[in-house]
Amino acid sequence: MKTISLILLAGGSGTRMNSDVPKTFLPLRGKPMILHSFDLFISMKEINEIVVVCPKECQSIFPEGTLFALPGEKRQDSVQNGALKTSGEILLIHDGARPLVTREDVLKLLEEGMSTKAAALGSPIKNTIKQVNDNKHVEKTLDRTVLYEMYTPQLLAREVYEKGHQAAKGAPLTDDVALAERIGHPVKIVVGCASNIKITYPIDLKLAEIVE
Repeated sequence: MKTISLILLAGGSGTRMNSDVPKTFLPLRGKPMILHSFDLFISMKEINEIVVVCPKECQSIFPEGTLFALPGEKRQDSVQNGALKTSGEILLIHDGARPLVTREDVLKLLEEGMSTKAAALGSPIKNTIKQVNDNKHVEKTLDRTVLYEMYTPQLLAREVYEKGHQAAKGAPLTDDVALAERIGHPVKIVVGCASNIKITYPIDLKLAEIVE
C-alpha cells in the first residue's frame, strides 16, 4: 500500500461569511468546522500523515503533535506549502470548508482513484448551466449530462502533483486535479455524496447544521 499524506486547507478568510474569524474555524455542531474533517481523517488508518494549512494563531485548537504549514497568497501556494511538509507517495487535498465529507467517500476515492494517480470526488450537476458573455447574454446551453460538480478530497500521486505544479507556473487554478490536466494526465471522477457541501455563505453553515 502506498503511503498517503493528507493536506487539510484551512486558510480561507471569513469575508463572505461576514465574520472576522477564518471561516473554517467558525462553530458547527458544537465544535470548530475544521475539526469535523480533521477528526475523520485522523481516525482513518489508511492516512499516514496530516498537514494542516492554517494561520499560526489558529493552530492551538489541534492536538499536540499536529503538523502545520502556513497559508500562501493563493490556493496553489497553500497546497504547495502543505506538500513541502509531507512525505507520502499519494497526496490527498481537502478543503476544510467541506466539513461533511464521509469516511465512505474517502475510501471510495482511494479505491477507485489510486490506480489513475489523479482523481477527485464529484457529482453530476442537477441544474441547467448556460454560458454567457461579458454582457450576461446567453451564448449557449451546456450539455449537463457530461458536467460534474467537483468536491474534495482530491487525489494526486506526488510525481503527478510535482510535474503539474511546475507546468502550471502560477496559473489561477481553482482545484487540484487541474494540475494533472495541465500535463495531459487522466483524471478519474469518483461519484461522491451530495452532502459534501462547501461552506461559503452563512446560509451554507445553516444547511450544514441540519444535513444528515
